[in-house]
Amino acid sequence: MHTTPADSPARDSRPPVAQAALGVGIVVQNARGRVLLGMRHGGTWELPGGKVDPTHESIAEAAVRELREETGLEVGVDDVTVFAMLHDVVAGINRVSMAAAVTLESGSPRVTEPHLISAWEWTALDALPERMFGPSAQVLAAWRPDLAIEHPPAHRLAIATTAADA
Repeated sequence: MHTTPADSPARDSRPPVAQAALGVGIVVQNARGRVLLGMRHGGTWELPGGKVDPTHESIAEAAVRELREETGLEVGVDDVTVFAMLHDVVAGINRVSMAAAVTLESGSPRVTEPHLISAWEWTALDALPERMFGPSAQVLAAWRPDLAIEHPPAHRLAIATTAADA
């Protein structure tokens, strides 16, 4: 027997249980081609970044806010290029990390969250540390696959940044 939409049970109107975490990792490169890395108290290095506010932020807006909050560095939304989406699963939760990049002509990062990061350093691409925070390593590997950075497995979806890239 076929059912029609009128015969179908009503869809559940409750919101789904959260099953994903959305964040952004930002590759910040200076005029000398170095990238900004922060030393976590646990002994790993990471890119600036964090969670996207679910109430009002775009990915680029989250990147601007996180960069300002974590380092004191100021950039505009139009200066941010979102170039990839990375997906992995940790403890049964889908983790989606948006990869963004920005280039700064000048600026000195400050440790503004000393409970999380002990130092920010501009690091040459040929001197990247081995102990990287997993999502940061994934973002760096998506940005520059030629660097052969070890990272946890992740699905990668490239994002077109201009109409010509589409």
